[in-house]
Amino acid sequence: MNAFIRAENLTYAVNGRKLIDSVSVGFDPGAFVAIIGPNGAGKSTLLRLLSGELRPSAGRIAWSGEPAEKFSPAQLALRRAVMAQGAALAFPYPVHEVARQGLAVVGRRLPKTQADKIVARALAVSGAQHLSHRNFLTLSGGEQQRARFARALCQLKAAQGHGRFCQALLLDEPTSSLDLEHQLALLGAARAIVASGVTVIAIVHDLNIAARFADRLVVLAGGRVVADGPAAQVIDEALVRKIFRASMRVDRESETGLPIILPQINSGRDIHAQAFLERF
Repeated sequence: MNAFIRAENLTYAVNGRKLIDSVSVGFDPGAFVAIIGPNGAGKSTLLRLLSGELRPSAGRIAWSGEPAEKFSPAQLALRRAVMAQGAALAFPYPVHEVARQGLAVVGRRLPKTQADKIVARALAVSGAQHLSHRNFLTLSGGEQQRARFARALCQLKAAQGHGRFCQALLLDEPTSSLDLEHQLALLGAARAIVASGVTVIAIVHDLNIAARFADRLVVLAGGRVVADGPAAQVIDEALVRKIFRASMRVDRESETGLPIILPQINSGRDIHAQAFLERF
């Protein structure tokens, strides 16, 4: 099967500094791919390039074999929904109106009954139904995340009436600010979307959660792909130590081989605390 989204020799530079450096990676239809890596690795930049928000300095991105630059913003909106990291919203909209904005992105006015049904369903799936009439600006960070997720779901659903083509849901740190219950619920919903044929690409910081929800992990460091594959093959103590510069024990589930990453606390004074105290 050909990749739905493919990046080839992708580079993105700002003031001569390469944030993304010769990245080649593909994303198949109906796959859940987690992008992981340390802070500053280029994860959000890669997602913004894939979404079409940024144009690469070199290399190319193709959607279903067609160069991404051929698609207008409206055409891209039919093919992908983006849940950006902490997207700003300056107006005091109620949550149901924030979700409804996803319907407008695709430029097609739906009958009110159908639109209301999509919004209600998206709010329920995102765990934000009880927030429907709350002012978005008064919500906690986690509640705002769930409202943004509902907006992305509305966009995907509305776009499905425009023709038959693959779709992608791009999530930039979707679980930030969420408690454990809602982290699992949101990624469980994303997992269910994958079952319907949508490609999900998510930036995830928690390695244990990434390993359990994603079909595949793409590991970035210094703007380059340093590992790519199933979590059982990609994550080990050597990678965590080298890429994340952390001392972790990696155990394995006996049935699945999935990694279980456990932090290690030194019996003596923690090396990071020692380094801090020496500089303070």
